[in-house]
Amino acid sequence: MVDSQAIKDAQAALERHQSTFEQSLTEHHISYDDIDKVVIEDAPVAVKQAQREYRDAKRHVYVVSHPQQTKQEHFLISWAYDFFPILAVVLIVRSFIIEPFNIPSSSMVPSLYTGDFVAVNKFDYGIRLPLTYTKILDTGSPKHGDVAVFRYPQNPKIYYIKRIIGLPGDTVSNHNGQLSVNGNIVETEKIDYHPDNSLTEQLYTPEKDRSNANREWRLSPVDAQQKGEIEEQYASYYQQQLGKHTYLRRYLSPPALSNDYSPFLGKSINHNSDWEVTVPQGEYFVLGDNSDRSADGRFWGFVPDENLAGKAVYIWMHKKPGLLNMPTFSRNGTID
Repeated sequence: MVDSQAIKDAQAALERHQSTFEQSLTEHHISYDDIDKVVIEDAPVAVKQAQREYRDAKRHVYVVSHPQQTKQEHFLISWAYDFFPILAVVLIVRSFIIEPFNIPSSSMVPSLYTGDFVAVNKFDYGIRLPLTYTKILDTGSPKHGDVAVFRYPQNPKIYYIKRIIGLPGDTVSNHNGQLSVNGNIVETEKIDYHPDNSLTEQLYTPEKDRSNANREWRLSPVDAQQKGEIEEQYASYYQQQLGKHTYLRRYLSPPALSNDYSPFLGKSINHNSDWEVTVPQGEYFVLGDNSDRSADGRFWGFVPDENLAGKAVYIWMHKKPGLLNMPTFSRNGTID
């Protein structure tokens, strides 16, 4: 509620302080066209004091004339002071230590499924500046078998997640489905593994045709579910040991298995194909655990060190695609 008497008193005080300020300017031979824009940087202390009192009086008139707006402004300022430290901590943690990442595809099945939310430890691979990605502190580097998040070399605006197979200088090869690093065969054993049906249903993501004005389904939710269930009938799972990591790889058999052309290797490949690469210095070679459904290093090459974002260490939530699906925490756990 506006107090009319308070406004009158404030305006009277403003007139007095304006008169005092103008008189001070005249006494010290300071000319001006607009009293609110006069520059007095080199003026005597008395002039500066008169200007401060005049400006304070103007602010007081505004405050008593707009009590509701001023109250709101005070609330926003108070809120900013209260939450700025929290925001600063969040930004520092996200920029340099831990960042959340949402799994966008099935390339890392069965370790990670579409809809998994993982924590990425950015500290493990060196502290980098945001935006420029310049490493300012070397705190470590990837190890064999790490699950790493990185900026896709062919489009750095996109983030990928794959498993580190080859370190700088390594020779990685594949022969009749047997993976080797520097001539040492990666220990692999077929196991009896059956994923939960609810996860199998999410192997393929429903997709709408963006080029169609009616946005019709290119792959409907029902068709996506059925496609995943059919493909799973031709899936086999193998346990691998690489470095300190033990994890599962997923292979497909005909008719689900197909040969996809690799521009990097210059031929069509699947998990049984023969190939060999030597990792350049300062770069890494990565593969997806879902071997026959992963656009990984076999198709586009190596990951430069400066593209690394961090090491995926923990699944903290899972949300099935769709606005009406609630998140669950049944998949919580460390990532091996």
